[in-house]
Amino acid sequence: MTTYGHGGDVNGFAAHCGCEVHEVLDLSSNINFITPAVDFSSVTLNAYPSYGKLTEALARHYGVNSDEMELFNGGSSAIFSLMRFFDPPTCTIYSPAYLEYKKAALLHGKNVRLINRFESMDAEVEEHSLVVFVNPSTPDGRYYGIDTLMELWMARDCTILIDESFLEFCGGESATRHLPTYDKLYVLKSQTKFYGCAGVRVGIVLSNVSNIAALRDKEPLWKISELDSHFLITALADEPFRKRSHALNDEAKTYLKTILDHSPLFEEVWKSDANFFLVRLAQMNVKAFQEKLVLQRIMVRDCSNFDFLDERFVRIAVKDLEAMKRFEGALCSLK
Repeated sequence: MTTYGHGGDVNGFAAHCGCEVHEVLDLSSNINFITPAVDFSSVTLNAYPSYGKLTEALARHYGVNSDEMELFNGGSSAIFSLMRFFDPPTCTIYSPAYLEYKKAALLHGKNVRLINRFESMDAEVEEHSLVVFVNPSTPDGRYYGIDTLMELWMARDCTILIDESFLEFCGGESATRHLPTYDKLYVLKSQTKFYGCAGVRVGIVLSNVSNIAALRDKEPLWKISELDSHFLITALADEPFRKRSHALNDEAKTYLKTILDHSPLFEEVWKSDANFFLVRLAQMNVKAFQEKLVLQRIMVRDCSNFDFLDERFVRIAVKDLEAMKRFEGALCSLK
């Protein structure tokens, strides 16, 4: 695992296993296993994309105005743009966290300070600094009530970035409710995770009108395709998909939690409000665990490159019930 390595390299894993991609069970990628059905036959590709319908749909979905958001070619693209845009020289990241934040902050010359979420949530933050908080968190999936932290950050006049990429899995309260009262708050929403569309690149940043106008001035005119836009407009209107997604994810997640809790291979299983679990292996390290799963053609996420975690931490994603049963059988064979 490289410093900023990521899960989901199914093609590389299949080559390593000597199998076809469709034979791989990818539990390393925390993308929803359910995807909305979208018909692209009506999409026109010989004209420049127009984002009016998409921003209106997103504004309704998140309860904001269209001029309070900016579109990006995925959440990661938004992170790098924001790090270039933000003025504070110090960036405090509540970690472990999505590693692109640390990478982008360092790339743009920020002085990065890490706060260990597992040990020191009440740590002081530097006045006028940039604060990054992922909620629900990754790689453990915990949703935090952050009202007390918000008061702390606002009292220190911090620029605040809250990443809510996994919020739709748990239905927790959004930080967007603070947008009308604090002018240094930005909320990032990635559409990739819940809508099961890693190949569709749409992320949005929400903030007040003046912040979004200033951010938009530094961005290109077109960042997402008409195909991306059409997919998301259709997905946002698909209420049956959301209900089905929540029901099937809850069922499979409950099954996976039982598997993990009862397996002697794991020393600890973290409570999660998202569609994945962080676990700590009881004896073997993650490399050995991954190699044992190669025979079963199953991928899991090595979390040893996350800050404050070591070589015994693994993230396991929720997939459909049959996939969870396959994983259960693989674990039984490893005893």
